[in-house]
Amino acid sequence: MAYFVLKYLHIIGATVLLGTGAGIAFFMVAAHRTGEAATIAAVARIVVLADFVFTATAVVAQPVTGVLLALNVGYPVGEGWIVLSVGLYLVAGAFWLPVVWMQMRMRDLALAAASAHAPLPVAYHRLFWTWFGFGFPAFAAVLAIFWLMVARPHLPALTLGG
Repeated sequence: MAYFVLKYLHIIGATVLLGTGAGIAFFMVAAHRTGEAATIAAVARIVVLADFVFTATAVVAQPVTGVLLALNVGYPVGEGWIVLSVGLYLVAGAFWLPVVWMQMRMRDLALAAASAHAPLPVAYHRLFWTWFGFGFPAFAAVLAIFWLMVARPHLPALTLGG
């Protein structure tokens, strides 16, 4: 029973990470394409909230459920595909953390522009394209983790002191 609960929670967490990430990307790009500062500010406000409520929760839950699931099944945590998954998870996180800051900054820049009835500043556009670029390696890492979780390929195990 514990196995199925852990697996269920792990799959839900992975789905939330992938789904929220894809949804956030879609809505931010759609808002950006309008060129309207007020629209961008409103959407970015919701995106930042979604990142904190959904993504951050899943980011914490995934390693916890993953380790508990591996221990429950009897997989050594040094198993090659698990170690690679953790490495890719850290890569995704290294790109996600700055993205959250960028989203907050883009929100603030768009809000200031909308309040002043001014065009979006150059700093906003620079941040948007950096944010856009950071999405690709993070998304690719998450997709690769999904593949590793499904396929569980035989990869050399990590041994300490070996």
